[in-house]
Amino acid sequence: MAAKIKKGDKVVVLAGRDKGRSGEVLQVIPAEGRAVVRGVNLVKRHTRQTAQTEGGIISKEATIDLSNLAIADPKDGKASRVGFKVLDDGRKVRVAKRSGEMIDG
Repeated sequence: MAAKIKKGDKVVVLAGRDKGRSGEVLQVIPAEGRAVVRGVNLVKRHTRQTAQTEGGIISKEATIDLSNLAIADPKDGKASRVGFKVLDDGRKVRVAKRSGEMIDG
């Protein structure tokens, strides 16, 4: 099955603590059905100091379930479902169901 949400997509959070917030997908983990979104689902980690990193309490993004994410419509930024369309030149592209707008160039 083709991926409906990919790295670099703008998404809207549908459920949970960060409901309504939006951000860019930094990483998708298809095997687990989860994604990491910039600025969403922040957790605090107490880390020990190493040669590379400073110690202390660090905020970082935790993964969020793909079912709690929706693509942001390219036209108005609201949550939209994803459909697929085959263009005349044979390319398969993702389309926002809300406006019919193409998601990937």
